[in-house]
Amino acid sequence: MKLRRELSDDGRFVRQPNRFTDRLGPPEPGRYRLYASYACPWAQRVLIVRALLGLKDVLDVTIVDPIRDEKGWRVPDGDPEYLSELYHATDPDYTGRYTVPCVWDTKDKRIVTNDFPQITLDLEMSWGTSPDLYPERLRPDIDIMNDRLYHGLNNAVYEAGFSRDQQVYEEAVARVFGTLDLLEVRLAESEYLFDVLTDSDVRLYTTLARFDAVYHGHFKCSVRRLIDYPALWAYARRLYAIPAFRETTVFDQIKRHYYITQTNINPSGIVPVGPEIDWSL
Repeated sequence: MKLRRELSDDGRFVRQPNRFTDRLGPPEPGRYRLYASYACPWAQRVLIVRALLGLKDVLDVTIVDPIRDEKGWRVPDGDPEYLSELYHATDPDYTGRYTVPCVWDTKDKRIVTNDFPQITLDLEMSWGTSPDLYPERLRPDIDIMNDRLYHGLNNAVYEAGFSRDQQVYEEAVARVFGTLDLLEVRLAESEYLFDVLTDSDVRLYTTLARFDAVYHGHFKCSVRRLIDYPALWAYARRLYAIPAFRETTVFDQIKRHYYITQTNINPSGIVPVGPEIDWSL
């Protein structure tokens, strides 16, 4: 598996850099196509923002199959058969993992970007402004929060789950729960991470949505569950009640992707039953 290339000599998971980092041009119906997976937290971010900003008519989407193999993500309609074909059409020498989300330019026949942190910001700044998920007055604070979320939670769960060293694993788990503890305090007094719904809430939500179903057991982030945090659990359910969040949260695909695809962690490929959790308010 290409994932092995992202394991350092000391057993640490080091995520590969994003290969395609051009910025999205102005919205143009029919030109750009988003390739995404309901299973992937990075891709779900873009799906949520696309829905919140009402961009469904200007950003087409293809949802790939949640089960990924050596060829990468399979495209259900078969055109292309695998997402990897678009990567090699853009860069014939590409050797990394084929990741979602990515945006294909149907006019120039190339992947514009697979730079997941920037895609949502481009949509929020240039494609749609209501609701304003990246308000100018909060941008410095949002950028700081997004960085903290990435290193302390969004990516840290992967560092724990993919680690091949006990000390490295424990360090990652400590960051995960240290971050959750701080967020619990913050959200005990606030409806959102800031005074309005922002890009940071989207980034936090997609990790929380997967926490008890996947990260707690599969990635061994098992100190506490999301439902053990009263404020965070209430916050996650408030967001889930919003259609853009709820309709892009597909727990069956999330579970099947992680437990079947990541055979380095779950060799049997057995998908666990449960947990039985009521996400409704």
